[in-house]
Amino acid sequence: MQALPGFKRVVTGHDEQGLALVASSGPTPHNFPLKAVPGTVFYEVWNSTNSPVLLDNGADPTAKPLQLSPSALGSLIRVVDIPPDSVQNAVSDEDAAAAFAEIGESHAGTGTVESRHKLMHRTETLDYGIVTEGEVWLVLDQEEVHLKCGDIVVQRGTNHAWSNRTEHMARMVFILLDGRYSDELAATQGAHR
Repeated sequence: MQALPGFKRVVTGHDEQGLALVASSGPTPHNFPLKAVPGTVFYEVWNSTNSPVLLDNGADPTAKPLQLSPSALGSLIRVVDIPPDSVQNAVSDEDAAAAFAEIGESHAGTGTVESRHKLMHRTETLDYGIVTEGEVWLVLDQEEVHLKCGDIVVQRGTNHAWSNRTEHMARMVFILLDGRYSDELAATQGAHR
């Protein structure tokens, strides 16, 4: 399993006169390889903690422990390397649960013996997922969709997993926005959490 090539993150800002400048340029400084699922790497690109976002020359907000979901009213963008299922499915049930603890949200993991994938999970977020390398399958409770490079998923708080059924690494870019289930949908989610 060959690692995917690196990428550059460019962050802009302003000088004392208000003119645009490059505040930083280079690899993402805060990356999190998951111990529980070898080959899975979270590259934290940026995040915000409220909306509207304060536009300033503040410090890099990714300099903190990995958290799967954005903060209340927040957003985040990250890149995730997804190893083949031959690696993902080799993890024990305990390691699958440990993976969600490792990314700061133990309660997000929904995988059971009956699940379609060991790494099924749900967050109360609106996620935009873009496949940038390889192929993945979006696995839902009762169906799945094959995705190739350039395909985009709008994931609205559903129970899901990402299955890589090839022997090559896959990569996705995720943009997550804090969300809230509608009253009608929240009533149905209690039985599925």
